[in-house]
Amino acid sequence: MKKITLLAIFLFGFSAYAQGPKLEKDYAAIENKVIEWRRDIHQNPELGNREFKTAEKIAKHLESLGIEVQTGVAYTGVVGILKGNKPGKVVALRADIDALPVVERNDLPYKSTVTSEYLGEKVGVMHACGHDTHTAILMGVAEVMSKNKDKIKGTIKFIFQPSEEGPPPGEEGGALLMVKEGVMENPKVDAIFGLHINSQTPVGTIKYKSGGAMAAAQSFTINVKGKQSHGSRPWSGVDPILISAKIIDGLQTIISRETDLTEEAAVITVGKIKSGVRSNIIPESAEMIGTIRTLDYDMKDKLNKRMVEMVETIAKAYGGTATCEIMDATDITYNNPELVEQMLPTIRRVAGEANIQTHKAITGAEDFSYFQREAPGFFFFLGGMTPGNTESFPHHTPDFKIDDSDLLLGVRALTEMSLDYLNSDKTPILENKPKG
Repeated sequence: MKKITLLAIFLFGFSAYAQGPKLEKDYAAIENKVIEWRRDIHQNPELGNREFKTAEKIAKHLESLGIEVQTGVAYTGVVGILKGNKPGKVVALRADIDALPVVERNDLPYKSTVTSEYLGEKVGVMHACGHDTHTAILMGVAEVMSKNKDKIKGTIKFIFQPSEEGPPPGEEGGALLMVKEGVMENPKVDAIFGLHINSQTPVGTIKYKSGGAMAAAQSFTINVKGKQSHGSRPWSGVDPILISAKIIDGLQTIISRETDLTEEAAVITVGKIKSGVRSNIIPESAEMIGTIRTLDYDMKDKLNKRMVEMVETIAKAYGGTATCEIMDATDITYNNPELVEQMLPTIRRVAGEANIQTHKAITGAEDFSYFQREAPGFFFFLGGMTPGNTESFPHHTPDFKIDDSDLLLGVRALTEMSLDYLNSDKTPILENKPKG
């Protein structure tokens, strides 16, 4: 019995490993193209829901490969469907395509000089988060896969998503709108993979976390109502600014005294307060806006409930009234543990055991999370920093910079993960409101 088990393990391991070398020629042929695509997209960035030229470039590429193409998904999104020679499961791969309203100030020969309008103002536009690399990588995966339909047991859905950074005010967009429009159906997706370049991780490295990997982001608005009076006679009014200060202090005790931070991180931040007109008038009202970040669904529910209770109670204690409205921005980026475990041998084979690292939970957010609510998903980070650099270039800044010499690792990872998943009999089950 032991011999049979060992033989089975050996054969499975050999089969998984043998897949890679068969594609080496295709990988070698695509590497320079991926870098070229990335630099062209970087030089011609477009803001969310306005990625018209980017979408056109993607669609033309997919069509040239004989892939079925859908355009205009969630305004400017592109979806490609590639059916293998054998029937089977459906795996989706996602890349975000939008840029940010940031003026680029590095010295790259392909730096962006594009300007556009954002919130009524003229702004610079820059791929300051690496979405250009994600797009180029997925275009590369599509080309490799299109040449290897005989190795595909099932269907691959390529999702090029607009507006990950958030749609313009008054518009819908991003992953949530794509899901609403049925991108995870027809054919129904069984699993989804995505990656994000990271400027502070050396090239050649892949980082991941099972379970809650990135936080749910919520925004909140607190409106405080007091009673206006002269600044010299505070006892004749109800001060909404004082109440706001007490509310801010109280909200932090929800984190520091009521939340088990040994389980997962959580954040409540008030980012803006608006109240009053001059020094000697106690105003009638105050408004606060801020953000909440959570990595566990039960914790998220508890924080939301306690915030509403505390805001109302504190205001009442000081003679005023207050309301707290909480709006979802993104969900928890939740990596299905069973799917992660299933894919670990693949990414170890592709990147090398020494180059695979786990990371701690990140309080930043990703709307890839909305796809993960529809199917088990695995979202990981790809290194983009030149090895030996002592200075990294933070995301969302004018100096952001990515070493694109090893984007091929991203192509290899998504390709091999897709093939291994489709050729496996395992199909992880979508968890209902999982623990982070």
